[in-house]
Amino acid sequence: MDAKTFEKFRELIYTKSGIHLAPEKATLVASRIGKRMRSLNLATPGEYLDHVVRDRTGDELVQMLDAISTNFTSFYREPVHIEIMAGLLREWAAGGQRRFRLWSAASSSGEEPYTMGIAALEALAPWPGCDLRILATDISTRMLSRCLEGVYDEERVKPVPRALIQKYFNRLDDDGEPRYQVGAALRNVLVFRRFNLSETPYKLHGPLDIVFCRNVMIYFDNEVRSRLVGEVHRILKPGGYFMIGHSESLNGIPTPLRSLRPAVYVK
Repeated sequence: MDAKTFEKFRELIYTKSGIHLAPEKATLVASRIGKRMRSLNLATPGEYLDHVVRDRTGDELVQMLDAISTNFTSFYREPVHIEIMAGLLREWAAGGQRRFRLWSAASSSGEEPYTMGIAALEALAPWPGCDLRILATDISTRMLSRCLEGVYDEERVKPVPRALIQKYFNRLDDDGEPRYQVGAALRNVLVFRRFNLSETPYKLHGPLDIVFCRNVMIYFDNEVRSRLVGEVHRILKPGGYFMIGHSESLNGIPTPLRSLRPAVYVK
């Protein structure tokens, strides 16, 4: 991919998703759009870029962003946040709260929001009848399809305690290879939606109790990060919590959110 074409890709991707690609990512972009080029019988990245721009439906733009997005996740990733969340839910429920609204802002293939769901249901078990909802969003329609399917192989569910697998998943035995599908009790507390974190203001009104937005701001510049953090502050309740990835921080971003510990903030 020549430098001029790559710069056009960088500008389009930043404008439409907020993802900031470093100058040395040209080879990565060329590799990731290759499958779409072959499926459309297009010979060069420039031809594919023209196709994306001319597509008035926006469908190919979504396909391109799906290809560009990085989607690594796992059950119980950075588990201290899950422990903090569960403790807060127990504290609030003991104080009389019965309505809980959580957001997994970059749900990828579903492991994070399903982990949140398991931990929340377990934490609130002593208070039956609580109104719990978890919004799980991602920019990638491909990842959201995997979330909705909710099927994981045995290697993927290894971090989940065996008793909780038995409680919240249904085992599928296909050709001797066990897989696990999310059960109704867990699925019923989640809502999945496509969401672009770079497009503000968010069409969310809140108030939300806890927002997880982990390991996604590393792809944004400070302008997009500032807008994101401002919107999270707006929709959080007073005393609500914001969790980011341990490799991230809000240093250099003006915000009234108060840091409690690395990667944990409160309104």
